[in-house]
This record gives sequence, structure tokens and C-alpha cells, in this order.
Amino acid sequence: MSGELSLIDKAKFVAAKRAADMVEDGMRVGLGTGSTAAWLVRCLGERVRDDGLRIKGVPTSSRTAALARDVGIEVMSLDEARWLDLTIDGADEIDGELNLIKGGGGALLQEKIVATASDRMVVIADAGKEVGTLGAFPLPVEMIPFGWQTTQALVEETLISMDVLGRNSSLRMNGDAAFVTDEGNYILDLHLKRIGNARQLALVLNQMPGVVENGLFIDICDTVIVGHGDGRILVRDINEGTVEHEKLDFVESNNLFADLDD
Repeated sequence: MSGELSLIDKAKFVAAKRAADMVEDGMRVGLGTGSTAAWLVRCLGERVRDDGLRIKGVPTSSRTAALARDVGIEVMSLDEARWLDLTIDGADEIDGELNLIKGGGGALLQEKIVATASDRMVVIADAGKEVGTLGAFPLPVEMIPFGWQTTQALVEETLISMDVLGRNSSLRMNGDAAFVTDEGNYILDLHLKRIGNARQLALVLNQMPGVVENGLFIDICDTVIVGHGDGRILVRDINEGTVEHEKLDFVESNNLFADLDD
């Protein structure tokens, strides 16, 4: 079935496969949310099943929790784990300093909490997620439902003084109703086009009443693994200042590629 995958899916798979190999027996691992993170969960499930890997996973969404249980990973809450050895997650954008935009899957709050409760965060992505400057991808802002239109107006007014190119925002929808996160909140997507000072914007947004969290992950990611459709992998470690180039042969696995409708 591997031959039926798109180049982007192959890129996501090789990045996830490389990251799964970083997980060691006995680790407590944060499991991200989204299509790339789903590949990671499948790869870890294969190691649990075939290699006897013993880990405990802390999912960042109900979707990830269900998938982890399906592939045989023991799931626990962050309160039970208290602290994690490693978190592996995807990203919507990655800049040259490994700052991120996350939240396209709607789980940014739990993702940020889990990532910051870890000794190390590894981000897995296809090459299309690398950017020179953050902002082309809409920046998610999680907000409480009460008075959300007022919060939206305050956010848009605040953006006037920020170093961004666009200032429009939209409530994320799920069909005809507002999208609701696992925590019962709404998401406001900011269409900024370019973010000149991501650190400043993150701080300002989180000071606003009604805002719970924003999708800018600043100084949180330690390592990024970028996959390509031909099996090439780039591993960048911000702490070590290293860049490694590898190649993974694409091997078909019927178990791994089953149930791809995530």
C-alpha cells in the first residue's frame, strides 16, 4: 500500500519513522495531534507490537488518545505522568530558529502544555512547513466562548500596533457551528501573512482577556526532523547547533499503512 501514498505523506512518514527511533524503553512521551503526528503514533505502535517497546504516552487530544490505544500504546494523563522525557509533534510552520506556528488541528492549548512539560520537544514535518518568516499560515488563538466577538474585536485592534502584514481574523467553523476544542473553547484564526516579531505578538495576545493561548511556540522546540518524499531526512538540533542529513529506504508495511483516513 506504500506505493499509493502521496509524496507529502511519504515525507511525513519518514520524518515520523526517524522520530520514533529516538524513543527509548521506559520513556514517558507526549504524543502530538495532526496528520504528521498520527504517523508517529502508528510508528510507535509498530515498535510496541514488534519490538516490545514499553512506553507511556500522553496524548494532546482525544483523537490522538484514541489512535494510541488502537495501536497498543499505554495512555496516561499529564497529571499522572507529571513530567515527560520527550514530546513529538507536528507543526504548521517552522522558522530558522525553530519557532513554530501550531494549532491547525485545533489542539494548540494541550500541545503547548505537554510540550513545555517535557525535557525535549521534537517536531516532525514535511519540507513544505519550513519558512523564512512565520505568518503565512493563519495563527490560531484559543479563546473562551463567552464574549468571543468582543475578544475578536480587541485582538484585531491590538494587531494595528503589531509588526504584521494582515489584521483580519475569522472564527474557525465546524460545518455550520463554531469549532470547539477539547477544552470547550473557540479558535480565532488570524490572517497575518507575515509576523515580524513573533515573541512580542505571543506575549501581547496572551495578556488579553478572553484569550486562553496562542499558536506561537517560541523557544520550545529543540529538534526538527524534516522529511522529503524521496526518503531524505534533515535533522536540525537548535541546542547542539547541528544539521544532519540522512536517507530512509521506504519499506512497505501493511500494518502501518492500514486505516489512513485520519
